[in-house]
Amino acid sequence: MTKPPIPGSQADTLRPTLEAVAALAGVSRATVSRVVNGGAGVRAELRDKVQRAVEELGYVPNLAARTLVTRRNGAVAVVIAEPEDRVFSDPFFAQQLRGISKELSAADCQLVLLLVADRKDYERVGRYLAGSHVDGALLFSLHGDDPLPAMTKKSGLPTVFGGRPGWLGGETDASVLYVDSDNRGGGRLAAQYLLDRGCRRIATITGPMDQTSAMDRLDGWRDALIDAADPELVECGDFTPEGGGRAMAALLARRPDLDAVFVASDLMASGALYVLREKGRRVPEDVAVVGFDDVESVAQWTDPPLTTIRQEIEGMGRIMARLLLRRLGAEGSDPAAVIGTQSSVITGTRLVVRASA
Repeated sequence: MTKPPIPGSQADTLRPTLEAVAALAGVSRATVSRVVNGGAGVRAELRDKVQRAVEELGYVPNLAARTLVTRRNGAVAVVIAEPEDRVFSDPFFAQQLRGISKELSAADCQLVLLLVADRKDYERVGRYLAGSHVDGALLFSLHGDDPLPAMTKKSGLPTVFGGRPGWLGGETDASVLYVDSDNRGGGRLAAQYLLDRGCRRIATITGPMDQTSAMDRLDGWRDALIDAADPELVECGDFTPEGGGRAMAALLARRPDLDAVFVASDLMASGALYVLREKGRRVPEDVAVVGFDDVESVAQWTDPPLTTIRQEIEGMGRIMARLLLRRLGAEGSDPAAVIGTQSSVITGTRLVVRASA
């Protein structure tokens, strides 16, 4: 395998230059520069000549020079406001990152992953975002008092959020662009399905109540049950299997007569199913269970397989990346005017029936 030349070495000075590509293609240096830097205004036949010359000579653009010309880094920060153990153990994040990565890769854009484990990490992440290292940012799994939205707004960095804004003024700010699923509609659909099955004491295990997805799913449960939404049948979880198990145990201790539970994530539902088996409750005969997400590596492999509300997790990641890339692609435009032509996206949810309910 040939080693790359050491910068400043004789081998480095022998690398093909823009001038060499221009001479071989029979075009100007400026034309080559526009082609390799993704510029417009070059006829198709000239672009083909340049690309053939680039391939023949093995020309590799100088990243630093390209950044100076285009004022682009070719990189996007993906910031997840969760610690490493949550991100790498929860398949929800893997699916969303897969969607984001596919779109960024197709646009020849590098994904830079930043995680926030605790409060001290915000200073580090804030410095990075403000340091002109990336062209834009995708932020998700934010909590109610998260300082990241204010940081990105102050830096002027183009940003798309995953999830409905939960911070003060976020929903009414026309510059805030976000992608979310119909969490409230999904919660309502789950509770209504359980009612239609004849269940009457329907509990729910929520996610953290400083996240809008958890609040919206709880509101959907309340919508369907109206007067029957008993506060004793609500227990807060944390979107982990362990949290779902603890919440299920607390509900059973408080309301042993419950006959169904809507769990606000598939991972928490897997923990709830484990506790129900431990307590000798049959699913769905004694307690029917409905989850949320339809995470491919969880819902079909629980015992029994999980009835759940499907949201398009990978699709939401793709849409987030597309919205940001569209904004970044409008070179020379006023960012406020560009974002004014875009709108936030709410994707649909649907019920997937399996054996747990």
